[in-house]
Amino acid sequence: MCRIGQEPGPHDADNEDDEEGPTAAFAALLEDSVEELYENAPCGYLSTLMDGTIAKINGTLLAWLGQERDAVVGRMRFTDLLTVGGKLYHETHFSPLLRMQGELSGIALEIKEAGGGRIPVLVSSVVKHGGGGEPQLIRTTVFDARDRRAYEEELLGARKAAEQARKEAEADRARLQDALAVLQQSLLPDSLPSVPGLDAAAHYRTASPDRLGGDFYDLFPIDADRFAFFLGDVCGKGPQAAAVTSLTRYTLRAAAVHDPDPVSALTTLNQVLHERYTGGDPRYCTTIFGTLAPDPATGRVTVHLAAGGHPPALVLRGNGKTEYLPTPGGLLVGVLPTATFTAATTVLEPGDTLLLYTDGLTEARTGDDRTALYGEEALLDFAADHAGRSAQDVIQALTGLLDDLGDGLDDDTALLALGAPALTPRTEATA
Repeated sequence: MCRIGQEPGPHDADNEDDEEGPTAAFAALLEDSVEELYENAPCGYLSTLMDGTIAKINGTLLAWLGQERDAVVGRMRFTDLLTVGGKLYHETHFSPLLRMQGELSGIALEIKEAGGGRIPVLVSSVVKHGGGGEPQLIRTTVFDARDRRAYEEELLGARKAAEQARKEAEADRARLQDALAVLQQSLLPDSLPSVPGLDAAAHYRTASPDRLGGDFYDLFPIDADRFAFFLGDVCGKGPQAAAVTSLTRYTLRAAAVHDPDPVSALTTLNQVLHERYTGGDPRYCTTIFGTLAPDPATGRVTVHLAAGGHPPALVLRGNGKTEYLPTPGGLLVGVLPTATFTAATTVLEPGDTLLLYTDGLTEARTGDDRTALYGEEALLDFAADHAGRSAQDVIQALTGLLDDLGDGLDDDTALLALGAPALTPRTEATA
């Protein structure tokens, strides 16, 4: 290299040859590399005239097609490489959009192999314009999408399998719920008997259709003039609780026939449960048991009852007064070998209703955060608004209340209303 202000030295020409020689060689190598990259790129390249005639195509795409260059360049259009469906899409969507936008990317098409096979590809095209802005040719890149198509089909198959599994699981769950509903219904009376001089209505609300509840109720005759009733709640859920429920119902029915005294019936149940479930899996229940004696002459209904660890019964008077009926001293039934139960008595005047319920109602969660319990005071206030109504009306109102509580109901709820029908004006006048 010659310095400024100096004459060229004897070795300066050699230095210039040394610098120009590698540069020229690198440029030649780069030119070869670019051409080789075009021909053997991992994707297909082609250029077409604006009418679609193929002007240039690389070796990679020719290999995919199984075609010779002379048979393609200048002789075929881009659409000749596509399947019938691809041609239709190209003419109706691809080509118009490309002319409008000047470029399109990632369009899924299929190209034809010489042997008749199909190759799924992703095509991106761009229009090259001349100096005056006129379109000259279309440059297109073609990516092999066979692996992607296989992955998509595998993914689709997995989704279909998952969907099928979900449907089968839902069907299994529906069958299980049907079976549980039938079993649950078998633990309850099909219907309440018609009792002269008495209105009776009941409702059962399960907290979840996927599990058996332990709430129960019943109303049945014990002789010509008296009927027995009970309502209760077995500890736990599931098949074990259902077994205790079944044992409890049949024990109370048998005890009522032998001795209908409420204290005696609960004492018998306590002995049976404690003897049956002593050991590592203790089982117990809360319950109210009672008898009814309607008096057709006066319209009154005399009620004798006793409770074992159960929420107190609620009396809705026809005069608008509402009160709980205390049953003190009642222990959980089945916990101890001996238990003390205390009897209580009340008289339902015409228009009065006795309401029994399980704690799924009073322990329902309320409020926006579902942290407060509904409670006995709220139930007392609610009942006061429905005092003097028939047993059916009271149960209907409480059913609406359960609907309003919605997902705040964490436990099953059983309701049993027993009322003395209000006297009609004609009956009152006769009396």
